[in-house]
Amino acid sequence: MGDHGQHDGVRRGKRGGGRGGADPLEAELRAAVRGSVDFGPSARALTTMDASNHRRVPVAVVAPRDADDVAAALEVCRAHGVPVVARGAGTSVGGQATGTGVVLDLTRHLRAVLAVDPEARTATVQPGVVLDRLREAVRPHGLTFGPDPSTHSRCTLGGMIGNNACGAHSVAWGTTADNVHELTVHTYRGATLRLGRDGRGAPDGVTDLVRNHLAAIRTGFPPGLPRRISGYALDALLPERGTDVARAFCGSEGTLGVVSEAVVRLVEAPAARALAVLGYADEGAAAEAAPGLLPLGPLTVEGMALDLVRDPAARARLPRGAAWLFAETGGATPAEAAAAARALLRAADALDGAVVTDPAGQRALWRVREDAAGTATRTPEGAEAWPGWEDCAVPPARLGPYLRDFRALLAAHGLRGTPYGHFGEGCVHVRIDFRLADPDGVRRFRRFSEELADLVVAHGGSLSGEHGDGMARAELLPRMYGGELVGLFGRFKDLWDPDGGMNPGVLVRPARLDENLRFDVLPRTPVDVEFAYPDDGGDFRAAVRRCVGVARCRVEGPGTGADVMCPSFRATGEERHSTRGRARLLHEMLAGEVVADGWRSPEVRDALDLCLSCKGCRSDCPVGVDMATYKAEFLHHHYAGRLRPAAHYAMGSLPALLPLAAPVAPLLNAAARVRPLAALAKRAGGIAAERDLPELARETFRAWAARRPAPPGAPRAYVWPDTFTDHFTPSVGRAAVTVLEAAGVPVALPPGRVCCGLTYVSTGRLDRARAVMRRTLDALGPVLGAGAPLVVLEPSCAAALRTDLPELLPGDPRARAVAASVRTFAQALEELAPDWRPPRLDRPVAGQTHCHQHAVLGDAAERRLRERAGLVGELSGGCCGLAGNFGFERGHHDVSVACAEDRLLPAVRAAAPGTELLADGFSCRTQLAQLAGRRARHLAEVLAGALPGRPAP
Repeated sequence: MGDHGQHDGVRRGKRGGGRGGADPLEAELRAAVRGSVDFGPSARALTTMDASNHRRVPVAVVAPRDADDVAAALEVCRAHGVPVVARGAGTSVGGQATGTGVVLDLTRHLRAVLAVDPEARTATVQPGVVLDRLREAVRPHGLTFGPDPSTHSRCTLGGMIGNNACGAHSVAWGTTADNVHELTVHTYRGATLRLGRDGRGAPDGVTDLVRNHLAAIRTGFPPGLPRRISGYALDALLPERGTDVARAFCGSEGTLGVVSEAVVRLVEAPAARALAVLGYADEGAAAEAAPGLLPLGPLTVEGMALDLVRDPAARARLPRGAAWLFAETGGATPAEAAAAARALLRAADALDGAVVTDPAGQRALWRVREDAAGTATRTPEGAEAWPGWEDCAVPPARLGPYLRDFRALLAAHGLRGTPYGHFGEGCVHVRIDFRLADPDGVRRFRRFSEELADLVVAHGGSLSGEHGDGMARAELLPRMYGGELVGLFGRFKDLWDPDGGMNPGVLVRPARLDENLRFDVLPRTPVDVEFAYPDDGGDFRAAVRRCVGVARCRVEGPGTGADVMCPSFRATGEERHSTRGRARLLHEMLAGEVVADGWRSPEVRDALDLCLSCKGCRSDCPVGVDMATYKAEFLHHHYAGRLRPAAHYAMGSLPALLPLAAPVAPLLNAAARVRPLAALAKRAGGIAAERDLPELARETFRAWAARRPAPPGAPRAYVWPDTFTDHFTPSVGRAAVTVLEAAGVPVALPPGRVCCGLTYVSTGRLDRARAVMRRTLDALGPVLGAGAPLVVLEPSCAAALRTDLPELLPGDPRARAVAASVRTFAQALEELAPDWRPPRLDRPVAGQTHCHQHAVLGDAAERRLRERAGLVGELSGGCCGLAGNFGFERGHHDVSVACAEDRLLPAVRAAAPGTELLADGFSCRTQLAQLAGRRARHLAEVLAGALPGRPAP
């Protein structure tokens, strides 16, 4: 573990306490920079890693407000001998977005599209602008930015320039370097350079270096490689290539300077697109077929194999085969695009194929491909798989033989991986099950890396075909380029950065590929935890390692589709409030170096405070990070033996408190309408002053059920009397019973006082949650023996029974039995009364699918039931922002409202008159009532109101 701040001769200045100006570096940065300067453990912990296997700990994070701030920060850092790394979205897989000195966060302020010139087809952007924001800005002009990595919804233009990013459409539009016109760059020495063609902006000595070594540069780079990203692009400086300094800067991975502005080229976006999906016997056959499609001018030729398509629904959409090519075509009209796709289908030597013209169908298939970076982090058997050899490339004509040799090399080392990627350009992505937490696994990682580098070179390839070398492969560049060219790389770097202050340890004089691994700092033995973590072998370290940094949780702007993740990041835009940010803090908590207080850490507590426990990451994160569970685990340990926030006792204990309140519900409701009394109650309970206290029902659902006649015969289902339905909205329970019995399903309530334990779980009172769950299992004995399903009307309670119950009581077979018996209202109707016809309502709907239903239970049965009832339209995704106790807690109101404004409230405002507002969750209904003054209903209430003989809704 060397000090990589010294690889290029930069000294590491002595760090003081980092508080109150005690550190001269901190004091001078604060005086010189108008943006934020953060030496705190949270900011540093959030930037120790990117999406790679590597980790480096910075001393501070600076968010420059403008180009002057960038220059000022560099000047201060140079004066102190502190290295600098520029960082965008942090999705690099080579470790180049990490650093030991000052991290420049260019995403906070430098995120504007400054100008668009439709005539010249250029745009002027700042480095922190997200690619999708640029594409949105130029779409009205019929233009787009051609390169489109799978991280397009969160990656930044600065990061794309640094790594020379490519994406699926480089077959048509090239790499980022092909689409950059001019760059404004600040060097560590303080120069501001405007880079362009004809040598413009090159530091002194650069053009002479190239002129003096023309033969080595002309012959040293492998030919026929559309995806050569490794090393420095010195060949872009050849006179016959226009001495393009901006192009040569692309792919320099932050080692030469910091971009503050870029003029990029735009391309005409096809008005219509179609997708030819071609099935092959195996990936080798698909790889060999890909070059033959290129003369037909496709926009993309992407490849993947069966072992990456793990969702049965996704497999059902694909043609026959064990591997596929996705070849996209464009046209001025849908018919033209479809005709081009059919031409590809006819030309392809495929087992089977299909042309997909439906935009929704195309999006669904591309979603499988874009999520591959996350899906591939687990083998089909569930083992961890890691980057490091994520994107090497060979000439497209060599891809088939290369893949066969690559598979053989994997087998020789006892390793597994799932190749996929840009087959039309010979670029292969793969994550491999290196055991990087084990010293023997690290040694195997090194041996395999050296042999694979030789294999790639033998096939005329590049160690990196898209993501750059970083710390993952730079050590192996001599195997690809030889000593003379690598020596020129070092001299090139020194002309730009003679002090070695820009991202040392990357590309030249690199760190060893097996140094600075992020697994090295984790505890060697498992951590004592409460949940079972069944998908991680019971190991909390492995659960936290799930986050590999692909950052789907960092998508900005209003959400689309059914996705939920990550509402708090959408509301705040802060990394620490993303799923990835929280996972990083938990990783550093386990490491104990930057976040030093373990389970007592205030940094982790504060980051988790705005986690809504929506469970969206459980389903929407490509690697299945489950932050709601991690939060409950953390809160359990953090507050062990300590006084908790008032809300944990007040709202966390609702299942115990509300039965005591039920006999005096009218009196309590009247008191809640007296402002001083309500304010006192809210203050005592840790409830936000902005919130209205929900009204208690005059008669609980249980009381209503107890006084109604028992149905004839044995119940075929049991309706779960959750706390919210029982005490706040018993009308939902009554409606569900009415509809189920109208469908011929006799029902009853479970015996005894049952509770899922949700409120105790969400507040981290896990000992109490287990006690409540065990009492519930005891009460459910007769029900479990009968085999009748449990119909749970509140989605959050259903999700708790389905997941939290067996994960907190893994040794109790009754917990698994209860989890398996849980049904939603629509699932129960579909299963128990398949021939029942619901009443026709024939009206549009708006509202929200509950986040826990989306994440854990699915809503396919609800969709089918709505369709049969003539309820047309889509419910919004996202999270309502109330999320159980979250939106009621003091200090959460603004974020709660912002979450609701993401999708739910706009969808309801846009609904036409007569639209039925649906929300099966109590939180969602309450949020709509309190923020929009609108009443939403559970689907059971809507159907019950339309039954013959019932009053009109």
